Amino acid sequence: MPTISRFSRFRRSTQIAMALSAALGLVGGCSAQAAPPGPAGGTFQLWQDAAIFTAVEQLLMASGAGQQLSVEMYEFGRQDLAEALLAARARGAQVRLIVDRTVPASARVADWLAARGLRVRAYPVDDRAFQIDHVKLVLAPGAALVTGMNWGDTSAANHDYGLETRAPPVLERLRQIFEQDWSIAGGTPAPVTTRSSGPVLQTTPGEEVRQALLNAIGSAGHSIVGEIFTLTDPEVVAAFGLAHRRGVQVRLLLDPSQEVNLAAYRVLRSAGVSLAWFRLPPGVRLLHAKAALFDGRALLVGSANWSQGGLSVNHELDLLVADEAACSAFASRFEQDWQKAVSFG
Repeated sequence: MPTISRFSRFRRSTQIAMALSAALGLVGGCSAQAAPPGPAGGTFQLWQDAAIFTAVEQLLMASGAGQQLSVEMYEFGRQDLAEALLAARARGAQVRLIVDRTVPASARVADWLAARGLRVRAYPVDDRAFQIDHVKLVLAPGAALVTGMNWGDTSAANHDYGLETRAPPVLERLRQIFEQDWSIAGGTPAPVTTRSSGPVLQTTPGEEVRQALLNAIGSAGHSIVGEIFTLTDPEVVAAFGLAHRRGVQVRLLLDPSQEVNLAAYRVLRSAGVSLAWFRLPPGVRLLHAKAALFDGRALLVGSANWSQGGLSVNHELDLLVADEAACSAFASRFEQDWQKAVSFG
């Protein structure tokens, strides 16, 4: 079980408890919009854990002469994937890469690729706000992958999720966001119009992930299940408490290595919400997922942690989809993980 300093635990518990108490004290609750649906009918595929890199490699290999291959990656340390980008360029693909240079591994890979002529830009994060460019996006001809999985040397050992899509409207929105980020990284900001509906959600510009997450929690009618690396945002914690209060079955798995999760765990458990610590199987380093399923029909997957930084400060990218196959795959995996979880009173 995680440990945390007495002061840090008190401070975070107080913040979350105040928000939860205030929310639960609201007479009549608050109105919630319906969770924005994504395209249905098998237009998304859910990838899990190390298999996410199977999707990555397939997308990198799919790019050929005259085609665009765009990658935005927070942590990029894998040499084999750097060489795969050079191989795509050698086949004639127009390859572009955006990195966050606050990550030392990403800066090293970016410099190595730039020295070999690859088009590389660094996202200009706001250090004063402790911002990061936390996006993990591969945009290839006819397909894209949005995930929480970094390209670090040890990332494949994390439990994580990614959504691959071939839906043209989704691909177009992802293309627009990459072009936005490419222009921002080039010093000529041209943000796309932000919106709080639709399957593609970004944060900074806008707070689309936060809005969609709160709407999905608020509109859930019978069940919410989630696997979460970091759960510290008081507004989100309060929303889970409200959902439980109105009769929604809420079950959340948290990463046991993140001490900051203790406050939300204790506050929500005391309110009757079902929480447990993810049991790390041999060889698995982290529960790195940021994913949830609402009423078995709306699945949220992406890069944004459920913290104030993840939902309000960082540049993030998520998908909220109503794809039956993807929702079913996540539900099945969650039940397996829940049965193995560790619970404390």
